[in-house]
Amino acid sequence: MDLSGNKQLGIITEEHNKKKLPEETETLFDRLHLQDSYQHKMSPADVLKIGPPVKQDNETCDKDLAQMFLQRLMILDYTARYIPPRQDSSEVSHPEVLPESDSTDTDNDAFWDTSEDFHQTEQTHVHPMDVQMAVFHCSDSFLKQNMITELSQCQYALPLLVPDPASMDIECPLWTFRKITKTWKKTQGDLKTVTMKSMPICKAETPMVSFFRLGSLSLSKSQLMNTLITNRHSTFFHRNCPGSTKSHHLMDGVAEITWYCPAGKPNDSFTDCVAFCNLHGDSLLIEKQREILTEKSSVIVLLLPTLKKSENSYAVVSSLLNSTKPLICLITDSDGVVVQAKPGKYKLGLKDRSQSDISEELKGIIGKILSGPHTTFQLESLAKVSGIRVDENDSVFQKGKSAAMEMVKMIEGMDISKIKEKFLPCQGQLWHNWCRINKELYHLKGDIEKEKERKGKQLMEIRQKQCDASCSKLMKSFTKSLLNLASKDKEYFLKWTQILIDGLSTDNLSSILQNYDETWSEVLDLKKDNKSAEFKEKQAQLEQLSKKLQSATFGLEHIFREMGQIYEAHKSQKKQTGHQNTDWVKYPELAADVMISGYPMELMDGDAGHVPLTWISSLLQEVIKKLGDQRVFVLSVLGVQSSGKSTMLNAMFGLQFAVNAGRCTKGAYMQLVKLSDEIKNDYKFNYVLIVDTEGLRALELAGNTTLHHDNELVTFVVGVGNMTLINILGENPADMQDVLQIVVQAFMRMKKVKLSPSCVFVHQNVTDVAAVEKNMDGKRRLQEKLDKMAQLAAEEEECDVECFSDVIAFDVQKDVKYFAQLWEGSPPMAPPNPGYSESVQELKNIILSKASKSTGILLSHFSSKIQDLWNALMNEHFVFSFKNTQEIAAYRRLEVQYGNWTWTLRSEMLKIKNQLHPKVEKGQLDKIENSYLSKEMNKTYEKLKKQMAVYFEDDKDKEILIQWQGQFENKIKEFHEEHIREVKQQLDEVIQQKNARKKLDSKKTEFENKLLQKSKELAHQLKDVVENEQELNMQFDSVWSHWVAELTSDTIPIKDINLEEDQYNVLQVLGIEWNLIMKSREEGTYRELSEFGNHSSYITTMKSSNVAKAWHYVQNKTYLKESLLNHDEQKVIRSFINNVEQESLKVIQTKPVATQGYTSTYLQEVAKHVQKKVTEFESKQKYIFKKDFTVNLLLYVLDRATSWLLQSHKTYKENNDALTYLNSKKKEYYNIFKSYCKESSSAVVFGEMMCERLKVSAVEAVIDQTAVDLAGEMRCSLPAFNGNRLNLEKHVLTSLAEKEDFSEYKTYIKNPRKQVEAFIKEETKKYIFTNQKEKALKILKKNVDDINKLIKQALFEATDKVKKQEGNIDMWVKVFSSSLNNKLTLDTIFCQNFRDINNFDFLKEKLEKGLETVTMKISLLPLDKVMECRQTPDQILIDQLCNCCWERCPFCAAVCTNTLKDHSPDKHNVPFHRPSGVEGCRKRDTVDLVIDFCTTLVGSDRSFYLTRDSDPVPFKQYPAAGEKFAAWRITADESKLTYWKWFVCHFQKELEDDYNSKFQGEGEIPNEWRNYTRQEAIESLDDMVKQ
Repeated sequence: MDLSGNKQLGIITEEHNKKKLPEETETLFDRLHLQDSYQHKMSPADVLKIGPPVKQDNETCDKDLAQMFLQRLMILDYTARYIPPRQDSSEVSHPEVLPESDSTDTDNDAFWDTSEDFHQTEQTHVHPMDVQMAVFHCSDSFLKQNMITELSQCQYALPLLVPDPASMDIECPLWTFRKITKTWKKTQGDLKTVTMKSMPICKAETPMVSFFRLGSLSLSKSQLMNTLITNRHSTFFHRNCPGSTKSHHLMDGVAEITWYCPAGKPNDSFTDCVAFCNLHGDSLLIEKQREILTEKSSVIVLLLPTLKKSENSYAVVSSLLNSTKPLICLITDSDGVVVQAKPGKYKLGLKDRSQSDISEELKGIIGKILSGPHTTFQLESLAKVSGIRVDENDSVFQKGKSAAMEMVKMIEGMDISKIKEKFLPCQGQLWHNWCRINKELYHLKGDIEKEKERKGKQLMEIRQKQCDASCSKLMKSFTKSLLNLASKDKEYFLKWTQILIDGLSTDNLSSILQNYDETWSEVLDLKKDNKSAEFKEKQAQLEQLSKKLQSATFGLEHIFREMGQIYEAHKSQKKQTGHQNTDWVKYPELAADVMISGYPMELMDGDAGHVPLTWISSLLQEVIKKLGDQRVFVLSVLGVQSSGKSTMLNAMFGLQFAVNAGRCTKGAYMQLVKLSDEIKNDYKFNYVLIVDTEGLRALELAGNTTLHHDNELVTFVVGVGNMTLINILGENPADMQDVLQIVVQAFMRMKKVKLSPSCVFVHQNVTDVAAVEKNMDGKRRLQEKLDKMAQLAAEEEECDVECFSDVIAFDVQKDVKYFAQLWEGSPPMAPPNPGYSESVQELKNIILSKASKSTGILLSHFSSKIQDLWNALMNEHFVFSFKNTQEIAAYRRLEVQYGNWTWTLRSEMLKIKNQLHPKVEKGQLDKIENSYLSKEMNKTYEKLKKQMAVYFEDDKDKEILIQWQGQFENKIKEFHEEHIREVKQQLDEVIQQKNARKKLDSKKTEFENKLLQKSKELAHQLKDVVENEQELNMQFDSVWSHWVAELTSDTIPIKDINLEEDQYNVLQVLGIEWNLIMKSREEGTYRELSEFGNHSSYITTMKSSNVAKAWHYVQNKTYLKESLLNHDEQKVIRSFINNVEQESLKVIQTKPVATQGYTSTYLQEVAKHVQKKVTEFESKQKYIFKKDFTVNLLLYVLDRATSWLLQSHKTYKENNDALTYLNSKKKEYYNIFKSYCKESSSAVVFGEMMCERLKVSAVEAVIDQTAVDLAGEMRCSLPAFNGNRLNLEKHVLTSLAEKEDFSEYKTYIKNPRKQVEAFIKEETKKYIFTNQKEKALKILKKNVDDINKLIKQALFEATDKVKKQEGNIDMWVKVFSSSLNNKLTLDTIFCQNFRDINNFDFLKEKLEKGLETVTMKISLLPLDKVMECRQTPDQILIDQLCNCCWERCPFCAAVCTNTLKDHSPDKHNVPFHRPSGVEGCRKRDTVDLVIDFCTTLVGSDRSFYLTRDSDPVPFKQYPAAGEKFAAWRITADESKLTYWKWFVCHFQKELEDDYNSKFQGEGEIPNEWRNYTRQEAIESLDDMVKQ
């Protein structure tokens, strides 16, 4: 199998494959449905998938036998060899009925007939060993290796010499033995000293006893051999095994081998490891294999019927008698005791003897021979034997093997514990130091920002050292092979590397493990008295042995760990291309290939107790590139070491986790397993991702450091999983009590951060799985234990929990599984218990059943979840610190959608408003109902609701989004209803204004008639007298003022207002001195009152005179300008100023200035309100304000009201002042006067009047629509406006940095909304007048064209209708007005002066001509006009973008960036936190500005004070300080935001001057901050937004 899981041809070459199989072998393959697999070999990828449950029934049909054998073998079910076939109905044999006969004798004769000439129509079933060997021949080299490894675990004999089924060449599949390691205990000497040995079986030098059968025997050789090895298990298949048949096709000539491994006990059959080899078939006919085995054996055992010279066996026996090899002849037809014919030559009769007697005698003879000098056998020696083909010598193995050998040669002969130190330096002390310092960043003390910068520098220095040390020869060789080898060669290379490395470390490990086991046992014995000196001493020994074990452990996982560290080191140093070695960039891709091919990858380094986040993120990103962003079901597995967890996983899913005791490297590993095609449609994911933990220990054996690591490991693994499997060794959960407590606490933490994994408990090594009552009692005890653990954990996590099921959905009846003991007997010779594999299958079914209800998780989400969990775990308070990146990303995208949805409603409502406005202006509507507006909006609103439903149902993050669906649907409903109310209110104001000018409207008819008549008369007088237009103009001007005076003689003109004078008067009435007012006016500082950094100068005295006197004394003596006001008190004053401003504006804006006019009493009312608020505020403080504060506050508030008052008065004057109205008509009547002077007809004059009025109305309609269109265009195309609130904030901060204007920063810090609005206005102007001027003009032109088309259509309809109905000018005007679709507002035209018009075609022609001029003029409108419309583009965008949350961080005053105004229950948050000194916060009782970020403080050990007299509150527990703090989510991020560091350095002097304070003492700016550039500051904003 290559790294992509593709099939590859096995070790048999094409030439071998092309040779024709014998007919009976071909028939066998056909019956087993393996005919294609012989040519195109099966690979592990074909087998190791999660498929349907393995059938546990006793029968299967021939075509499924091979698949069933493989499936059962992979789950360690040794009954895989005994699956009886179920014959198809067509094959079922029925007894043949004999022909009936009258003669009874005939019947009897037939019965007694011994002839074998029966008509046997049935087909015999397939021999079990034929199934095994057929699968073997049809597998590629990797599947063969897996298969042989599993057979070895099942304690079955393994094929050593195998005839090729086609060519009959002898093959030695040496490769298949490479993964097998045997462990035994050797007993030697008179003292019976026991030594544990463990080594790869290929390397083991052991005696070998070979058994040959010469001729036909009634006795089973294989059965006899089994009795020498074990009485409980058929290691060699024999004729009496279930399913055996007389005929078999693939076993003759096969030599099988097994090893007897003693347990170091008195009842061991042999004191050392012994290999037993069995040559199947008649050895007389299998000369080649017999000769090879004879040469390699230590002892030869012959089984023959008789020992006579006349027999065919004579030559063979004679040859062996003359050789030096020890020989034992077992003669079946002879009875007699053991006879030693000569030294080393024995014969033994078997006739009439029990097998147990024979076995015992044979053991004695073999033992006696082996106790003396003897030759040994090593599997690898077969590679040098001529006449056989060793698979490893095939060319397909060579490239991978030679690359692995080249690499391993570098470390051969070295002390195994020194290899990592020399060749893998990046993961040793350097990495451990990096992890330690990185964790310290979350527990800072003292000058935390300086300390943080110092530690950050240390981290970068360590990374640099890693970079410098990252070029070891070993790593170069390994990565070079991964980079350059073809995929198939790469697979062999990895296997060989693993095999060769394992071979190096096995010997060293065995002695350490023996000591470790002995010490562990002693610690367990001493556990009850855990305070004794001996217990502590043994515990310390165990810790030392553990360290020694870790240093002696070396495997592929360490090489990949090193790759990860090299990658992280270089990435942190940002070494990209150039002359540097850049192979490290490809490391994640290489590791991804390896992971996809089925290797486990380290997720968490247990030795360092850290997750290499950069490496894991890049690795998973590469996996996603290769597989796509697949959905996976994450199964986390927990269990103390040596609890059989890895064995269980390997059996359940066919994984490759190491199972040798003590061999595993501590940490968490992940492995991908694909769902098979048969079942993938039943699930919502395509892969299961197993996360296995190693090195978790019972806590009584661990120190505090290990306890903390285990706690982190458990919480992390539980958090990343969709389901957690908790593996308990034995029936008593008390044995895992402390680990259970960690597990329960981990589940509780997940519940608090809204993660909800499920769990299953597994009890392994249960003695009686079938005992229901016993299991019920066990479940009850487990439930009690879990409930108790839940209560204990609840106390620590401070939450209300009574039982475990309050923490996680758990049913003790369904979610607890009891496992049979793994071994059927005592290891090392015991086979796996068949009940164990049944338990594995049942557990797998439980897991898959639960998984079928889960949607799993996308790989990309899994990657970010890893980051979130680990970052939170670094903090002491996990729940406060946890930040679900994926959830945040989903929410931010939802915010963008929310903006789109609200814009859809807003733009539609603007359209409706613009349509209704002309109707109101014309007087066609005098009342607007909410129901009418709702009806108009209904189509858009309903369509939007459907879009929302689709979004929540179809989005890839729908499982995350569901929690906000109801909230956002309600918010859209509220927005819709609120917007309808808002538009109704605006239109009601227009109606009120219309009603307010009724008096003037009633006079308009009179004014127009008189002005028209006077213009006509004047024109008749002057038409022959005046010759040029200039003189006409002069003449008109001279009479116009008389006309206006005459027409307005009975009305009083409305004067302009003088607010400045009124403000003086109002303040003087309140008793404020004139010179104080003048002083404040001249200084002008009142205008920035809300943005002052320090209000200390406004404080006049303290209410406690003693304090005041003391403070004034200090001030006088030290010239200190600082007051007793602390930062929080400064914030209170600033907040007070803003609140008074807002309240006062609300008061003034309720006054009917636009409809009833202005009066100075309004200012007086506001001023009194301000004074009252100042008095109320002072009554609650320890100080009072100076008079100049009150003056400045009054001027500040009145100044803020000025623009609204002036605009409202202007509206009032335009609507009610006759003089203003008449002067606005001067140009229109001058044009009429000119037309009459030219003796134009009524139609011409009327047309000119109409065009002038249409122009005014068209301009208004065009700019109103252009404003809406431009706002929509900017919202879509401007990056600052087309995202969520966070996106807008980022652009505001970027703009501030680019301009470097401190005054704007000051506004942003003190009044962020004001600065954001200013930014929107500025961006709007830039877009319309500079950057996208052409586009803006196109939009304007399009709206001009639309209006022009509308007017032309109205002209045609009016003229056509009047002509058809023979109507008059009144009818024409009425039809024309209604045809404008209420898009244009036309002043009323009084037609009595134009009744003589009857040629409407002429009128139409004149109007069309005039319209061309009007259209041209409108097209040339400057874009400035757009900013004079009813609702400007910038104001539309401000209404849209600023209708959000403006709450500020209680520490640094950064603004919440949630797009929703009220987003409860979601907490306030912002990624752009900053040092509190930016807002003027000082160190308590000093003038030192605070330099610390609140995001650093919440991860430190520091505290803060709510008031001067309050107790300190630890920053880590900030939510406990009250609702204001609990409403915020502030996560420790090591204050990564460069932006504010740059800002503080760049504007240090300005900040110090503004706050009259200094960045000194604990607030001294770290030197590292001064290195940041503006560009880095801006880029850091992007980085924070992406998080």
